[in-house]
Amino acid sequence: MDRTPCKPTIIVSNQPSKVNFYINSTCKRKMAKHSEGKGLLPMDAASPTSQLIQNIQSKTLPQSVPRFLDDRTRSHPDTIFLNFFDDGDTLSYQEFTRLTKDFAQGLHQAGICQGQHVAVMLPTSRYYPITWIALSRLSAVTVPINVRYTEREIRFAVTDSDSEFLIIAREFLESLPGLDLSDLIDPDRVIVLENSPDDDSGWHAVLNAGSTSPVISDGSPSLETVMNIQYTSGTSGLPKGAILDNRYWLTFSRNGAAQFLDQLERILVAQPFYYVDAQWLMLMGCWTGATLFIAREMHSSKFLEWLRRYRIQYCNFPEVVSRAPATSADFMEHLIAMSCYSHRPTNFPKYEKRFGGKARQGFSMTEVGCALSVPFDADHVTGSGTVGLPVAFRKVRICDKDGNTLEDNEVGEICIKGSGLFRGYYNNPDATRSAFHPGGWFRTGDIGRRDENGWFWYLGRVKDMVRRSGENISAVEVEQVLRGVDCVIEAAVLPVPDELRGEEVKAYLRRAPQFTDDLAIINAVVDYCESRLAPFKIPRYFECIDEFPRTPSNKIKKSDLIKAKPDLRVGVWDRVEEKWL
Repeated sequence: MDRTPCKPTIIVSNQPSKVNFYINSTCKRKMAKHSEGKGLLPMDAASPTSQLIQNIQSKTLPQSVPRFLDDRTRSHPDTIFLNFFDDGDTLSYQEFTRLTKDFAQGLHQAGICQGQHVAVMLPTSRYYPITWIALSRLSAVTVPINVRYTEREIRFAVTDSDSEFLIIAREFLESLPGLDLSDLIDPDRVIVLENSPDDDSGWHAVLNAGSTSPVISDGSPSLETVMNIQYTSGTSGLPKGAILDNRYWLTFSRNGAAQFLDQLERILVAQPFYYVDAQWLMLMGCWTGATLFIAREMHSSKFLEWLRRYRIQYCNFPEVVSRAPATSADFMEHLIAMSCYSHRPTNFPKYEKRFGGKARQGFSMTEVGCALSVPFDADHVTGSGTVGLPVAFRKVRICDKDGNTLEDNEVGEICIKGSGLFRGYYNNPDATRSAFHPGGWFRTGDIGRRDENGWFWYLGRVKDMVRRSGENISAVEVEQVLRGVDCVIEAAVLPVPDELRGEEVKAYLRRAPQFTDDLAIINAVVDYCESRLAPFKIPRYFECIDEFPRTPSNKIKKSDLIKAKPDLRVGVWDRVEEKWL
């Protein structure tokens, strides 16, 4: 899975004081209803989606992810499971299952046992999913390492997770020539895999050792057996390792398949496997015996061609793709649905008309998997902005700072409870304690409301709020509008201290390459905002930049923007004073 309506990986705020301040100041009053939200009817209990959720919750989950995969393999052994189309590499369900068993036995021969933590730093290829499932067969724990990490970040993840082994591709050793983890991991416990499955390498050495060794007897994972320590990346501070067990992955993936009424057979994966997104998509596809078409790297210029060439039925749809000029080939009858997390909801009807599939959003994050989604059969809410209804195994409510449930249409923190949530943050008991209200309700650090018909609305991150003259302004909302201007590729909104109003709104604009006149860009943005945002929400300060600082997971790193200069008003256009400062 990764948030606005919503991105799959959200990190919990470690600053409850900010949460409390916001909720104290906003939840004392009713929020005026969004005009878009009027008339949204609750889902009929007899709808296909509602019936499917009831059916899911009435059935017992498989014993573990490996057992689940083995069962799917028996159902369709010869179906292509993974298609790494950039490499011309395919694996059937049967081939994949055999390789995971052989690789597990080989890793066991190398010394990896039940409960050990194994750092994994591999590219998007057959290596990654085989390694992940092989480790799960041993009841060992995978610690995914972002391949974009610096040596400092790698050392932190390895140290914080107590990793005892490292499985790494040679290409990353070569790209980090100074990488030395010998003080953290015994060099004999570093398993190096070559760049290609055809190479006579450590890959084949491990496989051969596994294929000729006796079948291992340890492991036997259960639903409660931990599979991952998944590090979440935020806009500031060190990442936290979310503990994810087999139950988490099975509930997450089952809900994903159910969201689309178990219709998906051809799924595009354009995210790397060290993210939750690719991992859960792989398992989601297993529920229906789907084929996963997996890109080695994301390329927005190639995305639509991938959808057409491979007759994709489902994908996580990047907003930037929609900016490409429309053509007659854009409409695809085979496309069933697009997950459009963090997109401007008003674009959803346009997407459906142009591309053919249903545009859907929800609320998902690393710690809870998918919690809310707009049901597949809920066409009447398309474009409204709602992030949907609770999915199977999830209860959702809006709470005040003390964890008390708020009334409909009151603004507060989105809190989630249910079977298959993360098990806490590894090696961080304080963060784990602060993440939950009494009764097991997880505090997302996100602000939202529930309307009178049970639909939930995402309003932004607590720390992504600007408080101007007593008005709370969602940075996410403003950013979504700013991205609607042709000359703007990306936008980031931050608060700027102001003696008169407390805070003012500043917008950073990443220009499209063909636009070079900053003032003309800003004037176009202001004109666009005037008909789409309340006057107090329109940024006062603007700064155009060529590129944003990024976190390792490629999110905009707002903390670096804040640190870039002592006064964020220097070198900007002041819309009110109409001058450069």
